[in-house]
Amino acid sequence: MRAILRPAFAVVGLFTLLLGLAVPLGFTGLAQLAFPAQANGSLIERNGHVIGSALLGQDFAAARYFHPRPSATTEADPDHPGQTRAAPYNAAASAASQLGPTSAALLAAVRERVAALGGGRVPADAATASGSGLDPHISPANAVAQMARVAAARGLPEARIAVLLQAHTEGREFGLLGEPRVNVLRLNLALDALR
Repeated sequence: MRAILRPAFAVVGLFTLLLGLAVPLGFTGLAQLAFPAQANGSLIERNGHVIGSALLGQDFAAARYFHPRPSATTEADPDHPGQTRAAPYNAAASAASQLGPTSAALLAAVRERVAALGGGRVPADAATASGSGLDPHISPANAVAQMARVAAARGLPEARIAVLLQAHTEGREFGLLGEPRVNVLRLNLALDALR
């Protein structure tokens, strides 16, 4: 029996050390060398304090800021066991709403968001949540739709906001992957830096 179990345990131990420790540590070290900012969470600092990550959306609700995509993240409701409540941009609860395209609740939520934006045609990402509920980006069309509100709230000409928006619009990866996008946190920090 020992003749069978000993090699089996040795192989399990070897592969545990190799695949459970050596390979992950190797990839972590490689990531730290090649992409240190991304490997450390793409953290954004202001005045020496971490204020967010370029990878996670944050809830900006004031009129003077560009607003992110709606968030579908939820958390357990302490007042109603077994139920959840909205917890926008909760990174510990990253998940989609799990509502399908024929869901009455999803349709009602989208209609409510469109109505809050003044009705009519709005960019899709202004009325729908992302798959993770934490998307840090909005489309340039969504940003342009918010520009007049932000300019009025800050008492700035729209042309100045447009220049800032253009400077913070990221193109497709390698010129062909994905869509142009605007990181809301970075754009809002740039707005705050305007004097």
